[in-house]
Amino acid sequence: MKLHKTKVKKEKAILISVSEKQTDDNIVEEHLSELAFLAETAGIKIIGNFKQKLDKPDIRTFVGKGKLEEIRSFVKSNKVEVIIFDDDLTPSQLRNIERELKLKIYDRSLLILDIFLQRAQTAQAKTQVELARYQYLMPRLTNMWTHLERQRGGTGTRGGAGEKEIETDKRMIRNQITVLKGKLEKIEKQNAVQRKSRGNTVRVALVGYTNVGKSTIMTMLSKSEVKAENKLFATVDATVRKVVFNTIPFLLSDTVGFIRKLPHHLIESFKSTLAEVKEADVLLHVVDVAHPAFEDQIAVVRETLKDIGAADKPTIYVFNKLDLLLENEDSEMELEGIKDYYKQLEDKDKDVVFISAEEKLNIEELREKIYRKVKKKHLTIFPNYLKNETY
Repeated sequence: MKLHKTKVKKEKAILISVSEKQTDDNIVEEHLSELAFLAETAGIKIIGNFKQKLDKPDIRTFVGKGKLEEIRSFVKSNKVEVIIFDDDLTPSQLRNIERELKLKIYDRSLLILDIFLQRAQTAQAKTQVELARYQYLMPRLTNMWTHLERQRGGTGTRGGAGEKEIETDKRMIRNQITVLKGKLEKIEKQNAVQRKSRGNTVRVALVGYTNVGKSTIMTMLSKSEVKAENKLFATVDATVRKVVFNTIPFLLSDTVGFIRKLPHHLIESFKSTLAEVKEADVLLHVVDVAHPAFEDQIAVVRETLKDIGAADKPTIYVFNKLDLLLENEDSEMELEGIKDYYKQLEDKDKDVVFISAEEKLNIEELREKIYRKVKKKHLTIFPNYLKNETY
């Protein structure tokens, strides 16, 4: 008997962007494009978007009154099921918009949290995401309980919940948050013991914006299979592999990619996973050089590294996807300009290399740069090791 896969029907959604009046249109489009990619990763079908420029978002409904009417008309005629905002909404804005449009509403943070929930594999990652999600939903409980019910396998309705019931629910969630924090504490203690046991081995961590090719580089350098997809947040769990370059061993780790406006609760919850980054001796900051907003992505990663206390480590900037950049007209000239600009990063702690992990371009140069930094650290641990050895 032949089994057929059941096709899951994708929910139809529209995207909403509200930006300041002086914001460049290209930036607005870039942000909407990223939001659409997030929605696609979550399994949602985008059928349109709405943009508005305001001095500041409407305090009641985030978008202005006229724009809300436009959205209402489009939603009705196109049978839209979900609305996704490219910013976080306040509990009152969510309540007002849901009352006006009578639809499921995602703001940016909830969408990212849902994706993390789908992608987490290990007990640690699942606990971290669950904790972040409960913390995020707690103040929004009155009007976002349906999202929580979906996570728990409920029907998605909570009709007529009174004040007492909501208070009971809040108490249950507070208790759950306490339980999850306790679980994470135990897991982190176990992880700290593991990290301590490998204290004499140099540690190298891959960092970067999401979907820049970190997992592909991890697979290539470690010669082991690591999940790599053309989707945002393909990697949520930390992965560590032992690698040996010319007799010198080191541990290479890959962890969650960063993104602009990464939910605060998620950063807090993932700090134990990001300890792999914080305790690394060398960072490989991977950049998608073909991406039109790669400089903004570099800034986001640097800011996140600063938040977790890992900003000043010896770093190799790995400008990946060189093959895609070279496909464009005038690419050679553009590449030279980028190379000249980033030469300023090359000092005793920073280095720069341009590669294509997919096409295996300049991989030996990358390996040599990693090797030199690893060797330098290795010789501080074992001063008499390979004194006269060269790459």
